[in-house]
Amino acid sequence: MFFRGTARYNARAMRTVLPTLVLVLLAGPSFAEPPAPTPESRAVAHLAREVPAWPAEEKCFSCHNSGVGAGALFAAVRLGHKVPDKALEETTRWLGQPEKWDARRDDGLRTDKALVHIQFGAALVEALDAGVIKERQPLLDAAKLIAAAQHKDGSWQVNAEGTLGSPTTLGLALAAQLARRVLVKADAKMYADAIARTDRWLRQLDAKSVPDAAALLLALEGADDREALAQRKRCLERLRKCQDKHGGWGPYATSAVEPFDTALALLALARYPKEEGAAEMIKRGRAYLIGAQEKEGNWPETTRPAGAVSYAQRTATTGWALQALLATAAPGR
Repeated sequence: MFFRGTARYNARAMRTVLPTLVLVLLAGPSFAEPPAPTPESRAVAHLAREVPAWPAEEKCFSCHNSGVGAGALFAAVRLGHKVPDKALEETTRWLGQPEKWDARRDDGLRTDKALVHIQFGAALVEALDAGVIKERQPLLDAAKLIAAAQHKDGSWQVNAEGTLGSPTTLGLALAAQLARRVLVKADAKMYADAIARTDRWLRQLDAKSVPDAAALLLALEGADDREALAQRKRCLERLRKCQDKHGGWGPYATSAVEPFDTALALLALARYPKEEGAAEMIKRGRAYLIGAQEKEGNWPETTRPAGAVSYAQRTATTGWALQALLATAAPGR
């Protein structure tokens, strides 16, 4: 009786187990372990925590979190990465109200209005490109603010002449490139004169640093006039000469490599993949940037001068680095 009962039990068990086993075999990968996080997904997760944390804790919106950091998350959304809705909820609301961007800081410190407008305007463009914001009126309002701050020579003086830009202060060339992008996105015809002044200024700029060279390459993409082609050639050569043996870039050829400068160089090279040596420079630059990523998903801050501690610069550096990895990732990643 024992063996007969066991046989009946085994037969019943097999009738239950076999269909389940078939389902497992058919389902295949759905029962496999989830894929290991990529450098991009780790950075997205980090910024998804940090971007909403600043307005929640500090009761204000900053260029580093709601500007660069949020802009990188919007770019991730556009490219199909999963970003929690709550990570961008408050910033999205803020970016949709340019009339409030001039609000004074609670600590009473002076703010650079031109810089604030350009930083938030750039993030707003990313939000529109990602489809997170669909109404164009905020962009038109932001463009008015940005155009009003343009100097006669076509530039935006967001910091002292001759100083090197940082992840949050940008620098003159990068500020001009981002401001130009907002004006073009808003209404290229309406702002044709302002854009033309910027284009003339960019063509005459002597790009002595890697950030300036990268910003010029971004701004001159698609331009085929003689001055633009000559400027592009000079800037690409600067990036070739300034890449470190480890694959990264510093602000100058003699400077230590920094995540921010490397990120800008990669963003620029991503627009010119067919240029001589570009593919190899991108490969080596990505390797450096991935190797410099910290365990929390962020990058160490790039500061001017180097070596300082700054939450703002760390968050902004991470935003720039994420954008660079997203722009240079292989298709399908």
